Amino acid sequence: MQMGQIGSAGERTLQVEYGTEDRAAKFYSDQVLDHLNPTMIDFVGRQELAFVATADASGECDNSLRAGAPGFMHVIDPKTVAYPEYRGNGVMASLGNIRENPHVGIMLVDFVHDLIGLHVNGSARIVEDADLRSEIPDLPADHTKGRVPERWVVVDVEEAYIHCRKHIPRMAPVPHHREWGTDDVKRKGGDYFEAKSTLRHDEELRQGVSADFAAAQAGTSGS
Repeated sequence: MQMGQIGSAGERTLQVEYGTEDRAAKFYSDQVLDHLNPTMIDFVGRQELAFVATADASGECDNSLRAGAPGFMHVIDPKTVAYPEYRGNGVMASLGNIRENPHVGIMLVDFVHDLIGLHVNGSARIVEDADLRSEIPDLPADHTKGRVPERWVVVDVEEAYIHCRKHIPRMAPVPHHREWGTDDVKRKGGDYFEAKSTLRHDEELRQGVSADFAAAQAGTSGS
């Protein structure tokens, strides 16, 4: 997004190509803010999950889920939000992207009550828990099942706007025991998508092909 102009050059080019300039201009003027207004702040404080999109310096993208008790996405002020990073799988995909490229896109969706979404786009930085806590006295300290943040992602808000409810499904929360902080593979979902067995199978195929190729080469040499 260029300074002083809502929307990217790419989206504006396509608006011209597809004849949607008037609709887009109305959306920009009616719905896009450069901060969180009181209604948005209240909405953020009620949410229990968020989808966070990041990209590295080369533009390779990642989208990840963040979740916690209502208020885990903490509004520091109308221009600043922060969310906690707990102990995870150690890959650091989202944080690694932020280290290279601070631009983030956060989407919060209320699937239960209001069936509405909120986009929050901005520039992020990584702050250790103790450092942020020393700056923000009201930073949440009571986290689900005793989970303790290791660090926070602090986002300077550049855009905040609605995601319409037209295609948002209604969901109902149900009681469910969560194994927070566990390293037990089965409790974390195990090899649900069979990735480990797929990798093993692919490796066996590669080894088989290599063996067949070596045998064929040996046969050719001996002829």
